[in-house]
Amino acid sequence: REALNDTVNAIVEAVRSALERCPPELSADLVDRGFVLAGGGALLRGIDRLLCDRTGLPVIIADDPLSAVANGTGAVLAELNALLPYVSSDSKD
Repeated sequence: REALNDTVNAIVEAVRSALERCPPELSADLVDRGFVLAGGGALLRGIDRLLCDRTGLPVIIADDPLSAVANGTGAVLAELNALLPYVSSDSKD
């Protein structure tokens, strides 16, 4: 458990940083609905409770966290033309 402290703290700080940059309309949705953890980090025991405690937001672990990122990427690529108007080419965003 102690060996993972640095990794878990990095995840917590990354989530906090992302939340701080959220526009107000997204922040309101996050307060109401929470956010979903996906990927291998979501499998860390207790990471959902820790993130909930540190952010004050509901945290849900994806049904299949190891496949969720790939499935989401595939869904975006399948609808890429429809999503292009919402994607910024400015690297500062």
